[in-house]
Parts: sequence; C-alpha cells; structure tokens
Amino acid sequence: MFDPLPHPRLFGMPPGADFPAALVDHLRAAHADRPPQDLARVRLIVNTRRMARRIRDLFDQGPALLLPRIELITDLGQSHHLAEVPEAVPALRRRLELVELISALLDAEPDLAPRAALYDLADSLARVLDEMNGEGVAPEVLEALDVSDMSGHWARALRFLTIARRFQDDGEARLDTEARQRLVTQMTLAAWAEDPPQDPVILAGSTGSRGSTNLLMQGVARLPQGAVVLPGFDFEMPEDVWNRLDSALTGEDHPQFRFARLLAGLGMTPAEVLAWPGATSPSVARNRAVSLALRPAPVTHQWMNEGPELTGLTGAMENVTLLEAPSARAEALAIAMRMRQAAEDGVTAALITPDRMLTRQVSAALDRWDIVPDDSGGQPLQLSPPGRFLRHVADLFSTRVTAESLLTLLKHPLTHSAAKRGPHLLLSRALELRLRRKGPPFPTADSLRAFAAAHRDDMAGPWAEWIIATFLGRERPEKVPLAERVADHLALAERIAGGHLDPGPGKLWEERGGVKAAETMDELRRESVHGGSIDARDYATLFNAVLGRAEVRDPDSGHAGVLVWGTLEARVQGADLVILGGLNEGAWPELPPPDPWLNREMRHKAGMLVPERKIGLSAHDFQQAIAAKEVWLTRSIRTQDAETVPSRWISRLTNLLGGLPGEGQAALSEMRARGAAWVARARTLEAVARIDPAPRPAPRPPRAARPDRLSVTEIQRLIRDPYAVYARRVLRLEPLDPLMKLPDALLRGTVLHEVLEHFVKETRDDPAARTAERLLALCDAVLSREVPWAEARHLWRARMARVAGGFLADEVLRRERGDPVGFEVKGRAEIAGLGFTLTAKADRIDLDANGNALLYDYKTGAPPGEKKQIHFDRQLLLSAAIAERGGFETVEPRLVVGAAYIGLGASAGEVPAPLEKIPPGKAWEDFCALISAYSEETQGFTARRAMFSKADTGDYDQLARFGEWDVTTDPDRREVR
Repeated sequence: MFDPLPHPRLFGMPPGADFPAALVDHLRAAHADRPPQDLARVRLIVNTRRMARRIRDLFDQGPALLLPRIELITDLGQSHHLAEVPEAVPALRRRLELVELISALLDAEPDLAPRAALYDLADSLARVLDEMNGEGVAPEVLEALDVSDMSGHWARALRFLTIARRFQDDGEARLDTEARQRLVTQMTLAAWAEDPPQDPVILAGSTGSRGSTNLLMQGVARLPQGAVVLPGFDFEMPEDVWNRLDSALTGEDHPQFRFARLLAGLGMTPAEVLAWPGATSPSVARNRAVSLALRPAPVTHQWMNEGPELTGLTGAMENVTLLEAPSARAEALAIAMRMRQAAEDGVTAALITPDRMLTRQVSAALDRWDIVPDDSGGQPLQLSPPGRFLRHVADLFSTRVTAESLLTLLKHPLTHSAAKRGPHLLLSRALELRLRRKGPPFPTADSLRAFAAAHRDDMAGPWAEWIIATFLGRERPEKVPLAERVADHLALAERIAGGHLDPGPGKLWEERGGVKAAETMDELRRESVHGGSIDARDYATLFNAVLGRAEVRDPDSGHAGVLVWGTLEARVQGADLVILGGLNEGAWPELPPPDPWLNREMRHKAGMLVPERKIGLSAHDFQQAIAAKEVWLTRSIRTQDAETVPSRWISRLTNLLGGLPGEGQAALSEMRARGAAWVARARTLEAVARIDPAPRPAPRPPRAARPDRLSVTEIQRLIRDPYAVYARRVLRLEPLDPLMKLPDALLRGTVLHEVLEHFVKETRDDPAARTAERLLALCDAVLSREVPWAEARHLWRARMARVAGGFLADEVLRRERGDPVGFEVKGRAEIAGLGFTLTAKADRIDLDANGNALLYDYKTGAPPGEKKQIHFDRQLLLSAAIAERGGFETVEPRLVVGAAYIGLGASAGEVPAPLEKIPPGKAWEDFCALISAYSEETQGFTARRAMFSKADTGDYDQLARFGEWDVTTDPDRREVR
C-alpha cells in the first residue's frame, strides 16, 4: 500500500479536515483497483471507541467491501502471543486499596487534608501512579529527587508517594491499566522487531500524549508497511518554530508540542511529514492565521514580521463569528437561537465546550422550542434520580434521621415504587404537614405511631411501622468492613425503593439511570473486599466519588442535528456549524487540577508530564475546531461573580487581527459585528413589556369579614403592620412552618418560660430552695426534654446561668411585694357594642398584701422601653386593663398597681410598664378607639404602616409585594369583597 521511504512514515491531516472521512476515503481509493482481500489485510489502530465506531459507520455507507481490521490501542493486549500478560487491576480496586493507605496517612497527619477529600486524594494518587507507569518512571527516580530547597509538604508527599509506589509495584500480578499497556506495547514492539508484519499497519488519530502511545506510534512508523496518521498537523508552522518546541517546561502548552516530541523521537523533521491524500481544510488562509496566533512565546516580533504577509483574511474569517455576550445567560441563549435556526435549516450544529454549566444552560434555553440536544456528555450518575436516591440512603448510616432527610427520601420518585405509590405520597404529604406543625425535628417511633393513630387511612399503621423499621436507628458510625457497608447499603436501598408492601427493589434499577447505577453498585460490591474497614462518613464520601465517575447517556432522545460534544468527541466527528463555547480562562482551557503529590518542577525532573499538558491538548482541540467550515467563538464578559478573562487563544487571535491594518482589522470588526447581532437578537427575545409595580396595599374588607378577636400581642402588629393582621385574620393565611424546626427565639422563649414557671411554683412556699443550683437543675431537665439540639442546649443553659443571679436577686424583691397566684393565666375582655374580644395570657400574676395585682411577662429578647410601650407595644398595659375588668380566669377584678417585663436575655432585669402615664383605663380607651376605627369599612389595613426598622421583615411581605413599593408610597385603600 505504501511506497518505501528513507525515514519512518508519518502522515498528517491539516486542522479542519474531517479525519475519519478522509481516512476512509483514501483507504477506499487506494484499494479500488486491488483484490478485495488486500483491504481486509490492513490493520487500522485508532485511539478511541468513538473513532472506531465512526469509521465503521462510514464504511457501512457502501459500497460493500471486506473491511480492514479496526482495533483500539488498548486492544493490543488481546493478541494470542500476549495471553500470558495478566489482566490489569481494576481502577476502582486500586483506588480502594489506596484509600486505606491515605486513611492511615490522614490519621497520622490530620493537617494534610480533610477526611472529606479521602477518595479524591486516592484518585489523584492513582492517576499519578498510572502516569508513572505509563511514562516508565521507576521508584528510584522519585527517591533521587532533591527537594531540600522546597517546603516540607513536598518532602512529606514524596516520601508517601514512594511508599505507595513500592506497595503497588508487586510484580506483574498487580499491573494497573497504564503499566499493562506499556508492557504490552514493549512486548509488541519486541515481536515486531523480530518478525515485522508485512501487511499495512496504520495507527490513526492519536497525538501521542502518553508515553506508551508515543512508543507504539514510533514502532508503527518504522514498520515496512506501517504508517501513523496525525490529526490536526500544522503544515503552516516554520521549521525554526518547530525547533523551539524542545522543552516541556516552555512548549507543553503549544498545540503541536506532542508532534514535535514524536518527530524528535523518530529523528525526523516536519518537512518529512506527508500530507494524507485527499485531506483538505475548508480555509488554508484561516489555518495560517491561527497558526501564527498560537506561536510559542515570544510572538510579538513574529506577528510583526509575518503578519503583513497574511492574505485573504477577510475571506478566511467570513464564516467565523466572535460572540462576546454580557453574561453567561446571554451567551447560552444566543447559542441556543443559532442552533435552533440550524435545526430549521437542516444544518448540523455542534456545541463544543468543556464547560458543563454552559451546556446545561444551552439545553435549558433550547427547551423553550421543545428541542432536546444530543449530548454526548450525558448526565452525571450522582445527579440522576437513582444516584440521588442512593446517596440519600448512604447518609442514613452516618447521621440521625431528621424530618428533612426523612421527607426527602419519602418523596423521592423511586421510594415505594413497587406498589401503592399514590397512597404512599398522600401519607407522606400528611406526615409532612404534621411534622411542620407539631414536629419533632428528629422523628421517633412514638411520634410516627401517633401520626398513624390520628390518620383515617388503614394503610397508615403498616406504613408507619415500615418507616420505623426501615429509616430509624440506622446510624452505624463506627468502622465496618467495606463489603459489609455495601451489602447493607444495597439491602436498605432496595427495601426503601420497594415499599412496605413489596420487599423487592421496585423501579430502582430500571431505565438507563437505574441500569447504570446497578452496574456501578455491582462493581463496588465486587471490589469492596479490597477496601478494608471504613466508617460511615468516609463511606458516604467514597460512594459519592464513585458515582461521580459514571455518567448516564441516552443516545436516542436527542435531536440528530443539534449536538453537544466534549472536546474528545469533536476530534472524531464533523458538523456544518461548530460553536466553540465558554472561551474564558479557567473554563477553556481549564486550569490544571491541583496536584498534592508532585509540583511542576518535580514532575519535570522525574520525566513525567507537566500540568500544561492538558492545556496543550485543549489548544490542539481548539486549533482543529476553529478550522471548521463555519465557526462560532463565544464567551461571556461577566459571570455571576466577576468579570472574566478571555481565553488565551481568543486574546492571541484578536490581538493579531487587531494589529493588522486593513484586512485584519476589518475581519475582526466583521466577526464581532456578527456576534453582536446575535446578542441583540437574544436581548430582543428576552425583552418583556414593562409591568407597573404593585401598589402599596391597604385593603378595605367588609365589616363582616373584619377580625372580631385579637390577642394583646397582635395589637402591636395591628399598629405597625395592619396588612399582616388582614392576611392572617381575614384571608386566614398562616405561614408554613419550616420542615426542620430550628432552635429559634420562639422555642427559646417557650422553654425558658416553662423553666421559670416550674421554679416559681416549686419555691413559692420554700424560700430556701430559691437557689441558682435548683434553677439550673430545672433548666437542664426541661432542655433535655424539649430541645434535641446539643448546641442549643448548651447555649441556652449558659444564658440562664448568666442571668440566674440577677433573676434570683430580683425575685426576692418581687416576693416582698406580693405572692404568685397564677401562671399562664388566660384572660379576655369585650368591647360593648362592637362585638370585639381581646384575649391575653399572663405569664405570672402576683397579689400584694392589699389584694392588688402585679403582672409580669418574661422576655428572652430585649424588653420594650417606655416609649415603645406607650406608642406601639401595649401588651402589658392592655393586660392590666383586662385584669381590672376581671377578665383573667381564677383572678377576681383587681386594681393593678404594677406591671413589668422580666428580661432574660442580654438586657436582664425588670422593665416596668408606664402605668403612671398610661393607666389601664386610658389604655382601654385608646384600644377601643383603635378597634372602632378598624371596624369602619373606610379604614384600610395598610402594609408596613409603622415598622420599627426598614430592615424588619414580616411574614406577609411577599404577599404584599413589598419591594415594588416602599414606605413613601401612598397606600392603595381599595375595597375588597
């Protein structure tokens, strides 16, 4: 097939060529006049399964032929003469083994990293060890590294890395994937050296970025009928620039560096690389400009010298659009609009980006036109319904079940999916309402049985017992063998998925996500025997990381002409319109991941790949993609956080074109103009007609609908925010309690009220018991019963201990003034003629020696001062008015001679009510006038009428649409019926 050459045989295809199509076309043409079996003797080795599939699809388009042997580089070890090479250790097994080592390291040196990073460290260490095997770096090389002038961290990491490498290096029986691939490559090359194959062997599509692949490429190129076909080879770059790509430290981030290293290994020059017959680029002039823009630094003098020689730039860039959107949302919308137009025109459009957030935004934007893109990246398994379900189940072993975590699982679509899913959801919703209203925050068997007993559904009892047996008491934080952890996890997940009527797994393992989850769990179960023992938190971390390695793909659901590719897929497929999205630094190219084991200099000295390798591969992907027939280059100027920095390749290209008067500047201006036009279209699409802001509500309901009953604590709300009273009492809207009750001020007040009530009752006739010790003992008993949060118990007890001394000293004075006769006493008084009732509950009522009343109210917050009580907070003043009218149960009408707030917070002590300035009679008179005004239909319930602070929030601010108006807005006193 190939003519003899005096040097190894390398072919190249220029950027922009459809690599698989050009490869297949020439193979057909070269064998058109040959016997059909000649093509079948060709051995075609490619680097990815996607490439092999695309080549096979192209051959399947006809005419009928005997096909070449299409193999993957990783298939070399399947040859019969390599049967003695053991299979590679599975990647998960290797990582589980390393988890044990790193766990011991973190136990010895906890400052190295948090335990949450356990699996991530094992994964990064496994990648380092794989790379050492692939590049042929022996442990002795690491031991010889001099790190005396570096920080102690690197010396410590190097010691551990050497130990881990020697632990792994246990002969061929422990070969990992990279080590096995390198061994197979070496054995294959040795066999070829003894008996070179005479049939054509073609290795196509690889850049040789890995050491073992580079060795194989050199061996194939030296075969009598061997050939290596390079993708995206830059035929436009001068030889002197090639010669400067001789060091990884300075050239690894260049797109052609890997080819330069291959040429050096073969002893060849770039001029000796042959062009693959029939492989052409849509625009040679564009390739030339991009090649110049991506030259290795320093480049300024090259641009000045060679830039003016560039010709035809306007034509080269006429199908290139540079879209610089003001935000990521605008970028995604503009891309979606262009892809929609492509779908209408019957044009294949492909979005290429490593930014998965951008692809999700574009998919969401396409959804408005009912277009589902064919996304090669799929969905991370951990974000799929089965993945989320399994993660929630794993958390049951590490933490006590809360109301939130219980409802999260009960309402998951896979829970109780075997049978009676509808009744299960009804019960779950009923349980949610009960937990919101009554708690407890940590459900117990008694609380669940009480719920079932109060529910009419016959299924409630067995359903509650299923929850008790399945969800409660699953905490197992201690270290347990990993195999046992996985078995328990699987059994519990299937039991929850099946429900109380069916012990089976329900629909957990169905559909694509379930099938992938089952495969992942089976792999974890098989390899778990190699993982040692692990506690519950570390298992949850490990499990999340294992799920993060898998993806769920649905190749049948997407639009055939609207594609989303990663950079790897873009190397082997072609599209009429290519959109390179997310071209910002940190997104494309992505920043190299941090390496906790080896820094850049250590890697270079050891002969390993430097971090810039990934940037160089991304640069090569960019150079190939930008050479397509029609190209969009898109980026967002700002993200949610800050202004972005353009990708280095965009900056180089725009700087080059912008510095070339005439065609260069004109081409750049037209590229930007085309992008700006699409940004304007996206802005127009999202433009909305202006809607006038809502008025400040002051509704005027009919008299019959107005409240006829309020408590003394609601009067302050009626004065400050009448609309809140309207929403609660007229519309009957109650704020929904949080699912997970928190130790808030309301609960703190309730608990401390109970403590003081018990204390005062117990010590009423025993002055000797009025001690801080007794008070705190009662506090401990109430807190342990009512407050399940340990942190809150300690904080609230400390608060009580802090005020105990002052409270007891004041209590002596209070006992001298009177004796307690009532606690939590309910009271009420009516306004004659208006049919209105005022209710109250007095925390404590004392009587003095003359039979006069003293009222006290406990305040865990800051008690209101005199001015607040006079104008707004009339709770005690109105309670005194009710007492003088005989409104409190068990207490006869009394003259109120004193009333005070007892502060239990930062402002401890008594704050008296201003009875001298506002006697109970005057307070009642003012109250009657207030209620009389609100009984008139002309009086509106104005929103936020007199809030204490503009920053104060109310339960009904959203309903009032506060924010569309402010306190300077005139109320809209609208009649409502």
